[in-house]
Amino acid sequence: MNLANRISILRILLTPFFIGCVLYYRPEHDYLRFVALGIFGLAVLTDALDGFLARVLKQKTTLGTILDPIADKLLLITAFISLANWPAEIKLPLWMPIIVVSRDIFIVLGVVVIFLMSGDIKVSPSPLGKITTFFQMATIISVLLLYKHSEYVWNLTVIFTVLSGINYLIRGARLMNGNHGKK
Repeated sequence: MNLANRISILRILLTPFFIGCVLYYRPEHDYLRFVALGIFGLAVLTDALDGFLARVLKQKTTLGTILDPIADKLLLITAFISLANWPAEIKLPLWMPIIVVSRDIFIVLGVVVIFLMSGDIKVSPSPLGKITTFFQMATIISVLLLYKHSEYVWNLTVIFTVLSGINYLIRGARLMNGNHGKK
């Protein structure tokens, strides 16, 4: 259990506190929105920090390759679902978490199928997947800030979420067909 893995676990542990702040938010308790924003900001920083530490300290582990995406997905999925249902003047449309969660379900199912068929899988995020994560995080922050033009941010997020989902489908199909090196 190295430092990077402990930081990923911290991100997992922050998630219920974030959800609690969002679900208990009411306009008359506006401070909860800022607490949620602080927790989410801390989680975003720990996401960058754990990967940086694992690389710099040469502490990449199998556990870390599992914990990091679990921490990311747990936080983002619960944030999208929570912010589609919170009683603020700016909230996510209900279709938004459906798109985000569906993409992640397809990716996980693809990984499971490839693992069952080949007995091995190397999980690595694509550059498009990293851009998608950035926009997903930006969407959460814009909604928590009650940014009046949040729909522009979340529309970009939808575009990148769909594009990265297609990209992962193509990568998975190539892996299943044994075309690891072909582009």
